[in-house]
Order: sequence, then C-alpha cells, then structure tokens
Amino acid sequence: MDGFRACFADLEDPRSGNAQRHELDEIVMIALLAVLCGAESCVDMALFGRSKEPLLRRCLKLPGGVPSHDTFSRIFRLLDPAAFETCFGRYLAALSERVAGVVAIDGKTARRSFDRQNGRAPLHLISAWACDQRLVLGQLRVDDKANEIPALPELLALLTLDGCIVTADAMHCQKNTAQAILARGGDYVLALKANRPALLDDVRLLLDDPEAPPDDIASTTDGDHGRIEIRRAAIVHDVAWLAETHAFPGLVAIGKVTATREQDGKTTTATRYYLLSRPLSAARFLAVVRAHWQIENRLHWVLDVVLDEDHARARKDHAPENLARLRRFALNVLRANRDQGSTRAKIKTRRLGRRLPPQPPRHSLMRSPCMLPPMAARRRWLYIVIGRRSPARACARNPTGRPGL
Repeated sequence: MDGFRACFADLEDPRSGNAQRHELDEIVMIALLAVLCGAESCVDMALFGRSKEPLLRRCLKLPGGVPSHDTFSRIFRLLDPAAFETCFGRYLAALSERVAGVVAIDGKTARRSFDRQNGRAPLHLISAWACDQRLVLGQLRVDDKANEIPALPELLALLTLDGCIVTADAMHCQKNTAQAILARGGDYVLALKANRPALLDDVRLLLDDPEAPPDDIASTTDGDHGRIEIRRAAIVHDVAWLAETHAFPGLVAIGKVTATREQDGKTTTATRYYLLSRPLSAARFLAVVRAHWQIENRLHWVLDVVLDEDHARARKDHAPENLARLRRFALNVLRANRDQGSTRAKIKTRRLGRRLPPQPPRHSLMRSPCMLPPMAARRRWLYIVIGRRSPARACARNPTGRPGL
C-alpha cells in the first residue's frame, strides 16, 4: 500500500471542504480491488467495500468508513483523466518488465457510454497493447468530432518504443504516424489499403509481378475453430525508389500476406499489403502480422465479455474515460499475476477470496484413497469452495478414490 500511495501522492484531489472524508488513494485502491473481483459499476464498488471492510482495514485507514457509491461516482467524474493515467502508469511500471516485441495500436468504443440528452457521443479510446507481455501500455481518448489519426501521435508520445515494432491498421498508414513511431525509437508494420491509392498501386505492381520474385517467402497452416487457413507471406526489401517517389519516412520493405480459408465447404482468399521500416524475414513478418490481432482477442474481447464494458452506463463528465482506464489497469494487474488460468478464472477466484488451485499432473497415479484423478480433484475443490462438502467429508464419502463425487 505504501508503494501505491507514493504513486498517487501528486494526484490532485478534485474535492474540497467536507467532501474529503475519505482518502483519495484509498478510494482508488478499493475501486481497483473491486474491479479485480468483477465489479462493473460504482454501486458494485461500494458493495465490495462493505462486504470486505474487515479485510480492507488491515491495510487501509478508512477514517470515514467505506465510501458510498455516490462518492465513487463523484470521484471518477471529477478526476483529471491525464493525471489519473500518469499515476497508474507509474504504479504499473513496477509490475511489468521492459517492453519488447510487437506493440499493437487499435481503438475501441464503449457502446453505452453515450449521453443522448446532452448530445455526447460514446467514449472512444485508442490503446497501445504489448503483445508479448500482454499489457496495456497506454490509452488516449479520441475527440468526439475527430478520428484516431490525430490521436495516435499523442499516444505514441507517452510511450518508449526502443526496439519495438508498432502495428496498426490502414487508417494509420500516414506519414506523420510513421515519423512519430520512428522518433520514439520504434519501427512500423502498417497495413496499406485504398486510402493511399497511388502507393497501393505501386506496391501491388511490385509484389504481384510474376517476373520479379520476392526476396523471401514463408507460409503457415492453422486448423482451429472448424476451419483450415493457409497464410503465405512474401516480402521485398529493395524499395528505395518507392520510398523516394512517395516520400514515406523510413520505408525499407514491403510485404504481402495471402490468406486462404476453408470453412463449411467454402473457400475464400484475401490479400493484404503492408509497409515496413525494418527489413524482416518473411517468417518474422508473418508472425508480426498475426500478433497484431491479439489486441482484439486478448484486450477488446476480454473487456467486452469478461468485464462487460459495452454495457457500462457511466456517461457523465470524466466517469466513462476514468472507469475505462481503471478496467485496463485491472487487466494489467491480472496479467502480471502468474497464477495459471484465464482472466475470467482469476477474477472469480479473487471474488471468492481464494487462489487458483495448482493443477495436478495429468497422468498421476493414485497413491492414497484421497488422491483423486485430475478431473475429480477439480470437482472436489469446486464442491469445497461452494460449501457443499468439507475436505474430510469429501474423502469420507469416497474412500475408494474413484472419481464418483
């Protein structure tokens, strides 16, 4: 708690006078712990605080008792989002290792954060995701009357990208974006589509020419989720003339990924083109392109399905942005935890006040009546958690050790 309090020492308290009954850092700590246990609103945070008050008093002072849901709501409505981001970034820097590998950039809209009465659009945040570390590096709100293009350089200015490869979709295939990535010490792999028609035509002419073979090729085959997908990558490094003609900063290679998918008896083929500022091999290029989708599968999907962000109705002042940041910070804390299990499982075990049980060996032999096979052992642990049986009764009712609970 001392380290957490030190990180938030310079966070300006927006309250004044009699409204400061509760310590600001303690309010933020209770909110973070509540989200880690599955809280979805300020009402849930207050309920969590009341139910865990004896435990919280072991590390918190709570001079005014547990904050009410109105207090949580008022705090997150009034806190400065930029200062809040800085303090949490300082705290989470101690939890994570040095960022390396691929950093994916993408935006996400919290669908129900709109305020129709006051004419406010839903909150849209652009996030930076460290694919190898599975951590949110930063996020920035996109202005209601703008898009992600001007917001991305501002987000990159908050990051240190030495040695990293930044990936982004075709919207961000812009000269200013490429220059901003290079200025922060990183390299880019940017998708190229029809928003830059002249450059796309020249890239297609070079990569699709049968008489000019690529410098390197690679392919992978996946057979998951009822489909077979074959991805073939081709890359060309000699593109000095292309960089000079279009004046695109740092361009040293271009690549193409052709994906052929077979599903439900149908075959589809899609081809995507990319600009690179680092001369990668075709195999590494293909891996980088695949890594970009982690921001959809491991961040946006988790926010929507596990933390139910799309149904969050906070919409006044800074509350949508601050609570969205809090959910991403909670995910970082969960990712930093090395317990085995999914993010959903980690949230549920913290809600129960327990740690995930160690996984037994898959082919272990039963050496005593109480040593059950792996599946039966997990079922017995579940019965114990929900209070249906104690460990002694579980063994007493199953003296043979057979998996028949």
